[in-house]
Amino acid sequence: MVKPMQLGHTNIRVKDLGLSERFYTQALGLNVVSRRENGVNLSAREHSQELVLREIGPRDKEAEVKSVGTNHLAWEMASFDDLQAICHQLMSTGIKLTRIRSVSYAVGVYFSDPDGNSNEVYFEDVEAFRRGPEEGEYHRKLEGVSV
Repeated sequence: MVKPMQLGHTNIRVKDLGLSERFYTQALGLNVVSRRENGVNLSAREHSQELVLREIGPRDKEAEVKSVGTNHLAWEMASFDDLQAICHQLMSTGIKLTRIRSVSYAVGVYFSDPDGNSNEVYFEDVEAFRRGPEEGEYHRKLEGVSV
């Protein structure tokens, strides 16, 4: 059985992105690693993130607007091959995969636990992260994995 290495990051929904960013950078000394339209990635390390803040707003679905707090838990895999293996392991036990997200340095696959809490298993290529921005997709594709 393949397992994640560790909990890689937590993604939370916030009401005021600027206020939350100031809190985590000033209170905990986290660094801004990257930004998106309605979010910011924060880290205590030189790469990736341990905390992702996503501001909820008027364009979000009603259910998301009411659910400030945890969006998903992200479990880091040691290799792309381990990510591939755990996806097949999850599917073989009847767990429905709901989303695949690919950026230039990482691939993540999403699913829910029995209570509906969102989880992600992902592989992050640190060298690809250091080379450049989040543009495009990761150079490898998951085989036999669909949502």
